[in-house]
Amino acid sequence: MKNPDNRKKSIYKILLEFMKEKLLNKLNTHFKDSIESVNEFRNELTVFIKKNDIVKVCQFLRDDDELRFDSLRDVCGADQNKTGDRYEVIYNLYSLKNKFRLRLKVRIEEENPHVPSVTSVWPTADFEERETYDMFGIIFEGHPDLRRVYMPEEFEYHPLRKDFPLMGIPGSLPLPRK
Repeated sequence: MKNPDNRKKSIYKILLEFMKEKLLNKLNTHFKDSIESVNEFRNELTVFIKKNDIVKVCQFLRDDDELRFDSLRDVCGADQNKTGDRYEVIYNLYSLKNKFRLRLKVRIEEENPHVPSVTSVWPTADFEERETYDMFGIIFEGHPDLRRVYMPEEFEYHPLRKDFPLMGIPGSLPLPRK
């Protein structure tokens, strides 16, 4: 007799592959020119989207009856510390209906660190976009209240950038006494 746990795992893998295929087919049908690349690592899918198309892709993923990515789990930034597209904005989505996780990424150039806000699609993006703005200096166009979360407004630096000094900026903020 076969192990029931192994059978559940194989059914899950089949459903996972079916969902990946359905998702990629729909994205290629509706947004072929918006997709820069697709990567898969450890059964998790990452789709790189052109930054100007992120809102319409997110809207489609949320509203499509078969896909239903109804939960934005996280928005964060990353500093790749390379010339050109130095930064990335990462959107972690989840479909409750399909029990499927998807990662969208947008590349942001250092000279123009702007990307459209997805708060019109998922209002929960509000705080996470503000946090990404505060820590990386990425500006979310159309955000209803883009201001710093942790650092004072007058603080001109962004602490999660890789060029930020490990010991901080001397004299920029008062530190607690020992």
